[in-house]
Amino acid sequence: MFKNILVNALVNLGDVVLTTSALALIKRHFPDTRITMLVKPAVADAVIDNPVVDDVMILDYRAKENSFGKMRALVKEIRRRQFDLAISFDRKLRPALITFFAGIPRRVCPSKVFDDNKSRVTLLYTDVIEISHDLNKTLQAETYQEIVRKFFGIDGHETPRFPKKPSPVANALLSRLPPAHFKIALCVKGTFPLKTWSKEYFAEVVAGLRQSYDAAFFIVGAPNDRAYADEVIEAVRGQWSGVSEKNLSLAPCPLPLNFCGETSLTDLAELFRRADLFITVDTGATHIAATTGVKMITIYGCTSPDRWHPINPNAVALTSREPCCPCTCKAEECPTYPKPACLQNVTPAQVLDAAKKFLPSV
Repeated sequence: MFKNILVNALVNLGDVVLTTSALALIKRHFPDTRITMLVKPAVADAVIDNPVVDDVMILDYRAKENSFGKMRALVKEIRRRQFDLAISFDRKLRPALITFFAGIPRRVCPSKVFDDNKSRVTLLYTDVIEISHDLNKTLQAETYQEIVRKFFGIDGHETPRFPKKPSPVANALLSRLPPAHFKIALCVKGTFPLKTWSKEYFAEVVAGLRQSYDAAFFIVGAPNDRAYADEVIEAVRGQWSGVSEKNLSLAPCPLPLNFCGETSLTDLAELFRRADLFITVDTGATHIAATTGVKMITIYGCTSPDRWHPINPNAVALTSREPCCPCTCKAEECPTYPKPACLQNVTPAQVLDAAKKFLPSV
């Protein structure tokens, strides 16, 4: 049996989190197996001290730097560690070449993982695992688990894992919130426009919740989301002004605080553990939040919850299920852009209805 496994996951944050479900499945059946993950620097915080990961290697590649020298050094280090198995969850050329030249005797990849296209990269592997199910109708975490189920001849299902660490940063950020009975987290910006629900819709939701609940709000995201989050906050200000003009008895609405770029990934997870509700678009933070069990509502545009639903019994997925979804077109290619139907047809009223099922009356 394999004792020293290198796992390639040079993918984005959400996928890295989801791949840990496959590692958990390996650990369940082979608890003495040592698992090392090869990841990009931006996602390292998701796997360092992760309960199903024993060690982490970072591939810090930038096109303008000496990539050949870095590749050679990494191959040398992998050879030194004497892995007996490599598993790829991404089918990318670079890790395939690295593990090939490092001489790892067994190298496993899937026949497909993100799309149905064939790839010559599979020629660099000793074992190609046939994935026969419909990717768009299967949770992505199950695709990752199917790779290891078929290779090892095991069964079962597992959930993603995430590190849990004390977070003075989360404590400090939450101390900035105004006193309120509920703390509600928001993630307002996706990685591209066809995932990003409108600022006006988010503002309606905040105003609607504030009318019904004693709640404080904060927005999370990456550093480059900060300016957009400020625009959402201004939209909330405008929305609440209209609401309060109609009902002069309403107290002023504390505006959401902008925490974008102020947390590590493990700080972010701790914020979710301390929140009463998380309202989000489909992004990497969605899958981090799912590992904490927070009550959450995810809004889907061009992607499908059939594939990307958070693995969390406290999660609700909202989608309009447009005939054209899921799609991979650029935003400007969408026939309903700049107000794509897939996002416009998920309404603030739907989000408010879902939220009210999660938040008890006080």
